[in-house]
Amino acid sequence: MTNPLLADYATPFETAPFHLIHTEHFLPAITEAIQLAKAEIEIIKSEPLPTFENTVEALDRSGKKLGVISSIFFNLNSAETNDEIQKLAREISPLLTAHANDVLLDQELFQRVAQVFGEKDKQSLSAEQTTLLEKTYKSFVRNGAKLNPEGAVKLREIDRQLAQLSLKFGENVLAETNKYVYFVDNEKDLEGLPDGIKEAAAQIAEEKGQPGKWAFTLDYPSYVPAMTYAKSRELRKTLFMAYNTKAAKGDELDNKETIKELLKLRHERSNLLGYASHAHFVLEERMAKNPKAVMDFLDSFLQKAKPKAEADVREVAEFAKKTDGLENLERWDFGYYSELLKKERYALDDELLRPFFQLEKVVDGVFQTAEKLFGITFVPNSEIPVYHPEVTAYEVKDREGKHLAVFYADFFPRPGKRNGAWMTSFRGQCIENGQDHRPHVSIVCNFTKPTKSKPSLLTFNEVTTLFHEFGHALHGMMARGTYESLSGTSVYWDFVELPSQIFENWCYEKECLDIFAKHYQTGEKISAELIEKIKNAANFQQGYMTLRQISFGLLDMAYHSTEPEKISDIAAFEQEVMKKTDLLPKVPGTLMSTSFSHIFQGGYSSGYYSYKWAEVLDADAFELFSERGIFDQETAKSFEKNVLAAGGSEHPSILYKRFRGREPKPDALLRRSGLI
Repeated sequence: MTNPLLADYATPFETAPFHLIHTEHFLPAITEAIQLAKAEIEIIKSEPLPTFENTVEALDRSGKKLGVISSIFFNLNSAETNDEIQKLAREISPLLTAHANDVLLDQELFQRVAQVFGEKDKQSLSAEQTTLLEKTYKSFVRNGAKLNPEGAVKLREIDRQLAQLSLKFGENVLAETNKYVYFVDNEKDLEGLPDGIKEAAAQIAEEKGQPGKWAFTLDYPSYVPAMTYAKSRELRKTLFMAYNTKAAKGDELDNKETIKELLKLRHERSNLLGYASHAHFVLEERMAKNPKAVMDFLDSFLQKAKPKAEADVREVAEFAKKTDGLENLERWDFGYYSELLKKERYALDDELLRPFFQLEKVVDGVFQTAEKLFGITFVPNSEIPVYHPEVTAYEVKDREGKHLAVFYADFFPRPGKRNGAWMTSFRGQCIENGQDHRPHVSIVCNFTKPTKSKPSLLTFNEVTTLFHEFGHALHGMMARGTYESLSGTSVYWDFVELPSQIFENWCYEKECLDIFAKHYQTGEKISAELIEKIKNAANFQQGYMTLRQISFGLLDMAYHSTEPEKISDIAAFEQEVMKKTDLLPKVPGTLMSTSFSHIFQGGYSSGYYSYKWAEVLDADAFELFSERGIFDQETAKSFEKNVLAAGGSEHPSILYKRFRGREPKPDALLRRSGLI
């Protein structure tokens, strides 16, 4: 029987045939797809005279089947994994790494690319073609094409080990999250928790075989409300300790040695390629360009945010003392008293807002916002196969009603799903032989689940998360590039957060909230007074939040620009780096690094600063919408053309200037954050 992953997908829009795929199909499919990709490379090498078309363009178009199958597999490994898939990932990952190295260390292929690159001034290439040529040439050089045979062998081995280690890191964090559950027997210990959260905790306990109790896990929708509302200091401390010692307990799931090994190998790899550090290597292909620029950027925000952050913490400590006689504010107290203070000051809390944010209505609101801005529409399509019953698939249509993309939405926590929220794709966009192959894009979140008595009601933070990930999805869905490697979110890492972060701004605007923020029981619209409170509260504790984000960026940069042999103790190193941003007492035994998946499992190593970098861009860009009207068609069309559709076709600073008419300025962000 034909492997469904290798056959032509006889599904709507050639979507992944999840209904036919079984775990045992992946390894043979990937093995065969690697052989197909190798055959395509051999055809490129057999062409007598290298040209842009028969070498660079052909290379970008090669390995498509392998790309699609790999995307399906690794997306499942993040959103719907199990022991079998994780075991398979450890087998498949080195195969893909070896294949990538086979291509990028192929001297014959590199010489062809280098020849085309050397003659680029004699060719009449478009801006997009020039970008592809430069990116292709650099990818060979940055992956060892200029190494001697001994160096190439060493690089292969380093890459193989790195792929395995980052998988191991993620598996350990997921295992720690999944195995933890804390049962509460006495309802008195739940004082302060809203009814909906208590009901959800009772539902978790029932699912875990302990009816009549309440259970808390380390999934965000369970952990965060407990830390925010539980009056019981003991409950908060217990959960805080479990959350902040993930993969740091000295057992088989401990990630400290994995981190040291990852850092050593990343540094070794960078040195092998002629770079001073992993940070130097990564930042060469970023808007920031080098570690000094990143450190200067983070330091400039640190100077402005720290005095305000110190005032924020003092204020919460004084409030806790006045309210409950608390002498020493600990880390497990901050969220709780901060929320009480916000409620007192603004007469606002998440539970007051939750009834206005029913998930289905918020999703509809996101769709309508996209329609008002860009003319696109979303049609649920039950014929499109999905990988889990909770996933919904949509066909997306453009202004003219033509097919634009496929969009998958996956919203609730499950044991097989890692924590957090992300956007991903199952198929990228490109134009080949005159045909526009449209993308298949997905967003994966971990939102508050419906209970027996209530639908899924989101916190305002979850609403902004949904808008954020949807902004990334728009970047993928509205891609209009020629080449897949430059299409959609395939942009510089410190530019990729612009579409996601700018989209969050609409959540604070009455004109947008009026579309979807309606009470789930009465249907009444959210009041102008509540919207005003949301806006007023937006800067609450902004100094503290900014400092926290900067601390993660500084830790990431410290890890990746320090000689690894100087990092003998992960806990001591983290503590030393975080000293200048820590405003609350250090809790012995806790460690953030061992679950810092962004930099040790995801692609954010030497790139965590990009969230703040992109905030500068998003605040500056949204000011234009604010001046002209948040649904202004001319501004929306310019953003679509120059940012969303353009992808990585040109340098981001060129694209941004085309949209904004000038370089970005940090003033808008500093104003928005209340830092000036």
